[in-house]
Amino acid sequence: MRLRFLGIIPNTPIDDSPTLWLDEDTGDLLIQTYRATPDEVAACQGIGSVPGHSTNVPDHETIVRLPAVMLKFIPRSEGPDSDTPRS
Repeated sequence: MRLRFLGIIPNTPIDDSPTLWLDEDTGDLLIQTYRATPDEVAACQGIGSVPGHSTNVPDHETIVRLPAVMLKFIPRSEGPDSDTPRS
């Protein structure tokens, strides 16, 4: 795995520092950020996603909150989008 540091929220304390990395082999983002609160998870489940898709969050997944200021660090794809999730 070849990781590249993308960014960190500026001026954060030493032990409170949402950070982004890019896996240069897969294009995946690795995100260190805040866990969604139970109320936020419930709200996401209430909204849902696509018809017929479960709103449960499996044990191997989680919902995180990415502060808007971090969006500037997310690289944009130069190729065609892929609808195939990585497992």
